[in-house]
Amino acid sequence: MLAFFALACSIQALQDPAPTNLPPTFVAETIGKIAIGYGIAIGDVDGDRKPDILLADKRQFVWYRNPDWQRFIMVKNLTKRDNVCIAARDIDGDGRVEVAVGANWNPGDTEGSGSVHYLDPPTDRTGLWTPVELPHEPVVHRMRWVRLAEDRFDLVVAPLHGRGNKGAQGTGARLLAYEKPADVRKPWKTVLLDDTLHLAHNFDRGQWRPESEAEEILYIGREGALLLAFEDGAWRKWKLSGIDGGGEIRMGREGDGTRFIATIAPFHGNRMSVYRSMDAVSDAEDDRTFARAILDESFKGGHAIAVADLCGDAGLEIVAGWRQPNGDGEVGIKFFHRASPSANEWTSVWIDRNGMATEDLRIADLDGDGRADIVAAGRATRNLKIYWNRERD
Repeated sequence: MLAFFALACSIQALQDPAPTNLPPTFVAETIGKIAIGYGIAIGDVDGDRKPDILLADKRQFVWYRNPDWQRFIMVKNLTKRDNVCIAARDIDGDGRVEVAVGANWNPGDTEGSGSVHYLDPPTDRTGLWTPVELPHEPVVHRMRWVRLAEDRFDLVVAPLHGRGNKGAQGTGARLLAYEKPADVRKPWKTVLLDDTLHLAHNFDRGQWRPESEAEEILYIGREGALLLAFEDGAWRKWKLSGIDGGGEIRMGREGDGTRFIATIAPFHGNRMSVYRSMDAVSDAEDDRTFARAILDESFKGGHAIAVADLCGDAGLEIVAGWRQPNGDGEVGIKFFHRASPSANEWTSVWIDRNGMATEDLRIADLDGDGRADIVAAGRATRNLKIYWNRERD
């Protein structure tokens, strides 16, 4: 059943003109009943040039075929504990995604939990995939394929805790990059990227510096945020001073080149903030300063955030959600928007009010109409939804 969410957004910025592009209307479609919905990925699974939806659910890794959204099981009961994360991207240029997954989830076990697997696809990708087990750290929590060169993508994997950590104290979480060999059953080379953060809940990859061939990583934990970059065959990192420690982080670049970071803090926190870089592009990332705006402090169990141009105005908007009832007894997803890309004032409106206990969300153009859509998975609500981005009447 379709539910219509009109984003009635009347925004007045003190020094900015009236918006030339009005916020979109989102049309919600439930495409599946799920158990938890730990993680979402989007990519073309079957090679038909349509982005499909992949999901790490409690005991199954599945994908939903665009546009009929038929569900196919890739792997089930992979380990004795829950699944937790999934990464999907076309890394060899054949038009179909490669998939890696994380499972054996137990955040209280910092010695024996966790797993990392590459999923070897069958000829018919609607069938079961073959898991190839890789070495791993305990408490594997998030993963993404990251482009290091035109023809090289590494799998970056982040644990929540360090090995043997107790109460988020002790050894830091070991952020690892896995280099995929030609034969996936042969050993994968791993490189340690960082081991300084604790409660390292999430990271993002993207083009932070336009002069870089490789994508960069923004990584957040209890102590703050790091920028990691692959240069001249080696990894470098900088601490982004002024960025609060937290649980969720996403990056973006606005049309004028301004760097843009959105976070939820603290870990599983209540506070959604945006940081905009005040400096020109340079190598002095440690000295970079950011202007912070706190956009919302009403979340509880904040667990998902995404940054994209959803209004078609060359600016960036933020979509964020939380999974536990807040002080008003509400869960859901909110949309944060400015009157124009240069405006400083933000307005929030609901995308889904009490129909989505947000565990994860992603943004992509699913129907090829040039407008970015939203996909979200609900933990307590046990649902998977698409929020279609439609032009206003």
